[in-house]
Amino acid sequence: MSIPKTLLVRGGRLWQYRVLTRHSTRACTRFHTTTTSVHNASWASGTSWTTGRALLFSALASSLAYVYGVTNADSNLNASWKKDKMPQYGTAKDLEKAISELRQSLGEDTISTDDDDLHAHGFSEWSSINVDQMPVAVAYPKSTADVSQIAKVCHKYYMPMIPYSGGSSLEGNFSAPYGGLSIDFAFMDQIVAFHEDDMDIVVQPSLQWMALNDEIKDSGLFLPVDPGPSAKIGGMVGTNCSGTNAVRYGTMKEWVVNLTVVLADGTVIKTRQRPRKSSAGYNLTGLFVGSEGTLGIVTEIALKLAVIPQETNVAVVTFPTIRDAAAAAAKIIRTGISVQCVEIMDEKQMNVINRAGSTGKTWDEAPTLFFKFSGTKAGVDDNIKVVESIAQDYKAGRFEFAQDPEAAQTLWSARKKALWSMLSLRTKGTELWSTDVAVPLSRLADLIEISKKEMDDLGLSASILGHVGDGNFHEGILYDNTNPNERVAVEKCVHDMVDRALEMEGTCTGEHGVGLGKQESLLKELGADTIDVMRSIKRALDPYWLLNPGKYDHPNLAPMTCTLTKLQNISRRPQPMLK
Repeated sequence: MSIPKTLLVRGGRLWQYRVLTRHSTRACTRFHTTTTSVHNASWASGTSWTTGRALLFSALASSLAYVYGVTNADSNLNASWKKDKMPQYGTAKDLEKAISELRQSLGEDTISTDDDDLHAHGFSEWSSINVDQMPVAVAYPKSTADVSQIAKVCHKYYMPMIPYSGGSSLEGNFSAPYGGLSIDFAFMDQIVAFHEDDMDIVVQPSLQWMALNDEIKDSGLFLPVDPGPSAKIGGMVGTNCSGTNAVRYGTMKEWVVNLTVVLADGTVIKTRQRPRKSSAGYNLTGLFVGSEGTLGIVTEIALKLAVIPQETNVAVVTFPTIRDAAAAAAKIIRTGISVQCVEIMDEKQMNVINRAGSTGKTWDEAPTLFFKFSGTKAGVDDNIKVVESIAQDYKAGRFEFAQDPEAAQTLWSARKKALWSMLSLRTKGTELWSTDVAVPLSRLADLIEISKKEMDDLGLSASILGHVGDGNFHEGILYDNTNPNERVAVEKCVHDMVDRALEMEGTCTGEHGVGLGKQESLLKELGADTIDVMRSIKRALDPYWLLNPGKYDHPNLAPMTCTLTKLQNISRRPQPMLK
């Protein structure tokens, strides 16, 4: 049976709809023409085309077209990025106009250009990385409408915007390498709505998580995500933070129901409604959580809440080596024991706690695990017995348990005050480099052991601590920032730890975020194609690259790196300081 010419033509056209690049369409057109020509030639020569022959030839032509299109897809994507122009931010005159408009519409006291204020919003003693450039102004909005107005004016005058809440991030997340306007939510720190029966709450970004829990404690509910005490909800959303409770309760993304977000042009959106589950549309809530203010400015957050456990107990136990402690933690989690927290600190960190003297207790200076158990009294007692038994297999010392809530707070204070203890020991010219990684549980002991050895070999005051219950740990290293050799050695130690974590199928950051400090590592972790997808999302929502620029960079902006000297000398167009 022969195939009519019109059927072959339809087949060629159908395949054009299956391949979506311009090159592919042209290729399909060529193959359609070729198919028609060959078909005509076969009719002229009297050759009979069976159904099988025709379909085979059509499939071959279509497959070649598909391969041609896919092969060129990457080059098309790269070419499109190369055509992107360097983001052009406003001139000093533009920024003066923007600030004048904002003061007229929102009030004189809403915008600050005070030098001390600018420095406080562009430099952080917490961060392992800082840049010379400061924001040119700081805005203090009081509502979502204010933030929308700020964004509209900044969009009009091409002025970068950097959201700011607690200012306690560790990777230069709120730095302003291209100048611009820092948006401080200090006056947006309220509970908007508390739905006790629904076990959720709507809050503004500058509310501290500890203040939130204190405010609602009589309801029997709490937000279980517990980063550093100074952390605020906005920053917690921006970095998808976690904390000591993550082993049981997960990270911030598990507790965000919806977000109110101001986009780069001032448009206000709400990512979804308030039920605990929804299959409606894209997961925009998840898109903005962890985006560090690069896609939108979060002004309200609806959070799920958990029931405060009936019983909570804290236990501390030492081990002869850091590997023994890490291996014990991994084994306990693997057996399915319900623990709320499993934290680790090495002997150096325990020494720091003793020297700082902030806990009112003298600790054994040995690798230590801190446990928190919660649930019913019977369940807690059973879990403690199992954990004690497993720990003995790893040469654990004697368990110390809290006998009352006050004792529990004292035992747990060593872990919660670890960072402050290190900061209190700094001398003039000394800086703290604190960073984190996370790996699969089975690789945790390996990574901690070798990272600790390399860190100890520096001969500096350095320690390991972290949330080992979910494979996440931190290095904290005190070094002389005026000594270039020390800085280089510390950088290498940190980068080696991160690279090793990636080799173990881990991540360059478990909870601190990318900021400026982890850009190179992010590229290593995800690869160029994945980064290009992220940049495509960024370009769709913020085509002028105004929202927290310098993080998840535009390909034509000079890349940020972990090296301070490079940051100070990179080629960029910072905005002038306004007086």
